[in-house]
Amino acid sequence: MSGTFVGMPAFPEVAREAVGNATLRGNLRHATHTIRAKRAKAVAEVSDWAELREAGKRIKDHTLRHLDHYLVQLEESVTAAGGVVHWAADAEEANRIVTELVRATGESEVVKVKSMATQEIGLNEALEAAGIHAYETDLAELIVQLGKDRPSHILVPAIHRNRGEIRDIFVREMGAWGRAAPDGLTDTPAELAEAARLHLREKFLRAKVGVSGANFMVAETGTLVVVESEGNGRMCLTLPETLISVVGIEKIVPTWRDLEVFLQTLPRSSTAERMNPYTSMWTGTTDGDGPRTFHLVLLDNGRTDTLADEVGRQALRCIRCSACLNVCPVYERAGGHAYGSVYPGPIGAILSPQLRGTESEIDASLPYASSLCGACYEVCPVAIDIPEVLVHLRERIAQGGRATRDGNTVVLRPAKGHAAERAAMRAARWAFGRPGALRAGQRLASGTRRFHPRTLPGPGRAWSGTRELPAVPAESFREWWQRTRGGKDVTK
Repeated sequence: MSGTFVGMPAFPEVAREAVGNATLRGNLRHATHTIRAKRAKAVAEVSDWAELREAGKRIKDHTLRHLDHYLVQLEESVTAAGGVVHWAADAEEANRIVTELVRATGESEVVKVKSMATQEIGLNEALEAAGIHAYETDLAELIVQLGKDRPSHILVPAIHRNRGEIRDIFVREMGAWGRAAPDGLTDTPAELAEAARLHLREKFLRAKVGVSGANFMVAETGTLVVVESEGNGRMCLTLPETLISVVGIEKIVPTWRDLEVFLQTLPRSSTAERMNPYTSMWTGTTDGDGPRTFHLVLLDNGRTDTLADEVGRQALRCIRCSACLNVCPVYERAGGHAYGSVYPGPIGAILSPQLRGTESEIDASLPYASSLCGACYEVCPVAIDIPEVLVHLRERIAQGGRATRDGNTVVLRPAKGHAAERAAMRAARWAFGRPGALRAGQRLASGTRRFHPRTLPGPGRAWSGTRELPAVPAESFREWWQRTRGGKDVTK
């Protein structure tokens, strides 16, 4: 299992199989409809939601424009508070840093707070290769880990599993990882939660090293923030002697006051709560309280390249609330695994191709994994215009692939598989610029409409394989106008 799911086929191929799984569709439909209904109710309670949304957008945009300044300030603040800051250009460097830090403690196991960044870089696999066992402590992440599965949702990684499947996983796998599931375990939520609590308790009390991410980092104070609902994060952040946090460089906010906005919008957009049950904040180290050693690994891994794209950079505003997943008709039917990334759904469709590039089949297909309905933009608490970025990335892929740096030269790699689309667009541009040719083409299409196929031949099947071509009307708009409006030609 890879944190980046390298080698997966393109989205359409995986999604085609997923939509045929009735159990998966049922699990996703029930969960996403429930979450989004609760979210809508929680958001409706806030009279100034639109203002909070705009404020969050502006804070994030300002921070991204001055990211270099705030990252230096953050490093100075964390260091002054007793922490140690490490810089990781990519996943390989981040994994190496964390592995060496754990080895330096002499320990062979770590407990983990739910972290998208560590999943992104495949940290668990890297630690396992070094002989270090990483134990997920978030309930949904535990289910995924025990089931040798992959996460399929940002907030609820095991959303594709129902209660019966979870019970079977616990009974079958818990004993090999630690404390076994209780005899006679049923699929009631209370019993499943208690089984997980008992299983994890011994790990919390034994572990000397904790690994986390962070929802936010405050530049002016060096404070890191983790919000969660189960309390497992609080255990991982306070009990171990050494804490290592791996955080994307975009998670920074300038001031403590900026948290006021996001601590209102994040819980309502993610868990539909007015505030998270557990909001943990720590600044460096404190004698006699919490870990004695704190390391912060600041992760780039494609974020600087994304920042350079004036349209695509807005994806870096994301606060990982997952609201866009819960309203997306494509995600609801295809599920998260089809996206081939730890970032599924609409945000994954624009973030993964920018962080990883579009050379692989799966990444080149992700910007097309959308109906462009715009529901994702409407619910985003930081106003990321996901449809705009999707179209922008489609244009990049169709016209020239991905801009990559070769030494000091930027090279635009040729796109593959879009020659027919480009030819069709050129033909349309020619016809629309010549009214006579367009009129003749419309008459020909109307006159031969009985013989038109329902699907396109050859390369066109990629588009029409899942949809029928629209029927050609018996007369064009121009002909209807001439017939009903006195014979005037609208082209003159």
